[in-house]
Amino acid sequence: MEKLVNKLKNSMNKLNIALLLFTFFLAITSVRAQEPKNNILKEIQIKNDSIANDSIPPTLKNTTFKKDSSYELGGITVKGLQKFEEETVKVFTGLKVGQQIKLPGDKLTSAIKKLYETKQFSNVEVYISKIDGDIAYLEFEVQELPQLNNVTIQGIKKNKASDLQKDAELKKGAMVTDNLIVTTKNYFKKKFQEKGFLKTKVAINTRPDTSSVNTVNMLIHIDKGEKVKIKNITFEGNKDFSTKKLRKTLKNTKKEMLGRFWKKSKFIEDDFKEDLENLITTYSEKGYRDARVVNHSISWNDDNTLNLNIKVEEGKKYIFGNIQFLGNTKYTDAQLQRLLRIEKGDTYNGKVLKERVTGDGSPDSQDIATLYQDNGYLFSRVLPVETRVNNDSIDIEIRIYEDQPTRIKKVTVNGNDKTNDHVVFREIRTKPGYLYSKRDIIRTIREIGQLGFFDAEAISPDINPNYQDKTVDIDYTVAEKGSSQIELQGGYGGGSFIGTLGLSFNNFSVRNLFNKKAYRPLPMGDGQTLSLRLQKSRFYTTSSFSFVEPWLGGKKPQSLSFSIYNSKQFRYDYQTNRVDKDQRLNIVGASIGLGKRLQWPDNYFTLSQSISYQLYDLKNYPVSTFSFSTGSSNNLSYSITLGRSSAGPNPVFPKQGSEFSIGAKLTLPYSLFNDKDYSTLEDSEKYKWLEYYKASFKGKWYTALTDDLVIMTNAEFGILGSYNSKLGDSPFERYFVGGDGIATFQLDGRETIGLRGYENGRLSTISGGTIYNKFQLELRYPITLKPSASIYVLGFLEAGNSYDGFKNFNPFVLKRSAGVGLRIFMPAFGMLGIDFANGFDPLPGQTEKSGWQTHFIIGQQF
Repeated sequence: MEKLVNKLKNSMNKLNIALLLFTFFLAITSVRAQEPKNNILKEIQIKNDSIANDSIPPTLKNTTFKKDSSYELGGITVKGLQKFEEETVKVFTGLKVGQQIKLPGDKLTSAIKKLYETKQFSNVEVYISKIDGDIAYLEFEVQELPQLNNVTIQGIKKNKASDLQKDAELKKGAMVTDNLIVTTKNYFKKKFQEKGFLKTKVAINTRPDTSSVNTVNMLIHIDKGEKVKIKNITFEGNKDFSTKKLRKTLKNTKKEMLGRFWKKSKFIEDDFKEDLENLITTYSEKGYRDARVVNHSISWNDDNTLNLNIKVEEGKKYIFGNIQFLGNTKYTDAQLQRLLRIEKGDTYNGKVLKERVTGDGSPDSQDIATLYQDNGYLFSRVLPVETRVNNDSIDIEIRIYEDQPTRIKKVTVNGNDKTNDHVVFREIRTKPGYLYSKRDIIRTIREIGQLGFFDAEAISPDINPNYQDKTVDIDYTVAEKGSSQIELQGGYGGGSFIGTLGLSFNNFSVRNLFNKKAYRPLPMGDGQTLSLRLQKSRFYTTSSFSFVEPWLGGKKPQSLSFSIYNSKQFRYDYQTNRVDKDQRLNIVGASIGLGKRLQWPDNYFTLSQSISYQLYDLKNYPVSTFSFSTGSSNNLSYSITLGRSSAGPNPVFPKQGSEFSIGAKLTLPYSLFNDKDYSTLEDSEKYKWLEYYKASFKGKWYTALTDDLVIMTNAEFGILGSYNSKLGDSPFERYFVGGDGIATFQLDGRETIGLRGYENGRLSTISGGTIYNKFQLELRYPITLKPSASIYVLGFLEAGNSYDGFKNFNPFVLKRSAGVGLRIFMPAFGMLGIDFANGFDPLPGQTEKSGWQTHFIIGQQF
């Protein structure tokens, strides 16, 4: 009986355990039954500003559908929208109803990314709302980013606040993200720290704008604090270099010093890092190859200034040891050494070594790599290698991999929509079949820029080497700019209206004059120049026509120029405003010239020759520089000029090269063979045929001090002489020095020589000088060099003078001036400018200094 009871108890215990397990199973099932029907497919909390391109594919959080299976997309719903329409968001996703999608899969991940990439949402979540067989329905739940409505900046002046807001691109409608707030705060802080306000604090708060849905207003408070200056800069560890010398190497970081206004004492971290690199470069250039900055620190003073302490480790001073050339077969060691210019025992200078071997980056760099590149070896490599350090001596190997010469296979030009191909191609020095030459590419860029039809700053050669067949393709990309000019002026002066019309077409095409299709609005594209000018008032009329063909025959760079002009002037009474046409001066002139580009001494040289004729016909018309009022003079002359121009590449703002010319202009020596007694002749007969000779020299040199800062130096000299002392110097063709240098109203063939700081022509006598000289130093800096307008500022020093004959010539008696100016070059109008110059010396016959003068520049004067 007892055994039976025990068995019954055991059976009941087992039954209770089974019931407990069953009850627990029912509870779990009940809980699951109460879970939401939506199946979470993907829940992403990635901020809009930092979404990754390689986001992890979505993972599924329930198993009511087949994982990694394809479904037909049955529909999309979007929740959480405030401003956007649901259809707009559907378009953003890139998903379309009816397409096959994989759950999870790339298409769904891509849809989420696309929503974030719109930068309109701060959060995106995607759910499966329904599964119907093989059809899936998705639900996107988004949170829109708030839009910026109004920005208020406190702590600074209103106009500066407006500029800061514009610079930071805080525009109405911008999406306000955490990243926008952080970057704006950092931008404002950096902006003021660069001006020396190192303790600037910026606080940004946003508040909802109740006047519009999901918009916020931004309040920015800026506390600049006081400007922080550097009180002292100290160095530790420097033994061979003085602290004063090391301070000079810090170009942008200077300690406070009374009277130094050109470089402010402020600490800018980026500039300081650059200065530390300059410091090490200075050590390296003096042989201290191992020099390094151990550390640097900042300490603050009670007067709101800071101290900089820089600890350096100089190391030992090195010299060059043995220098060997390896792999050179094209050039001998002696030829390469002439470019290297480093000898054993010289102070070690890693910078100079690199520049002499691989170049300094300038177009005219003289180095070994450029030597190979200029002579066909495009695939060559030249490497300087330190092979051995022995105490303080470093051995160097110049390892040269010459490879094979490279020939040019194909040359193309892109961007010349108006200018014909042959005009560009005839200036190109890199022809198919030629050996590759870096020098020829640089020269080609200059020659195309000098045409004036393209933006010189935008000419870009694309070099495509073909290593397999050792050839190279070169494509020059150019950008057209306006090259024609129009001059249209009207004004009232001297009791009469004066009108001027001038047209200059600098890319004309004569051969298409009768081709109606070429008129756009005129036939253009052949590089010819056609100029017309007419000026008229009540008492004078002047007109001119000129034409230049730069490539006569189209095969060689030889030019043909032709011009004619006429001027009619009548006597005008300024008191009665009456014109007397019985008193008049007529001038008729014409010239024809030929120019040729030379190959010797080099192909930068040109030789120009011309013959010109002017007839001066006077009838009872007194002119101050003429010695008679009735009669005629004939001026038949021959001119020859040898010039060289390597300035460029931009003709408006050259950065390198030079321009110089030596010229002569002369007439026949009539008085030496006409047997006339000039001592008894009247001036009208004496100057029936003008005779003289003129010689001139002009030279300009351009040197780039930095990438943009250019110094221009200029020297000029001119002399007018006579063949016969009894006849004397010609009253025509004289020099008039002083002023802006613009040639206007020339009745007597005069040359106007600008010398700013003095009145026009006032440094010469009333009849003009027979000798002049001029020296000029000009510092130029570009504001912009865009095709639409090139603008640069300049500062200058000038000196020069005019002299009457050799007896009065003294090259050391000069009129001096200095000043500043502005130049604006627009293709349609030419060069415009203004100069403010101070003349340091008095005008001839006066005792007071010339003082400040303002000069306006109008015309093609570079």
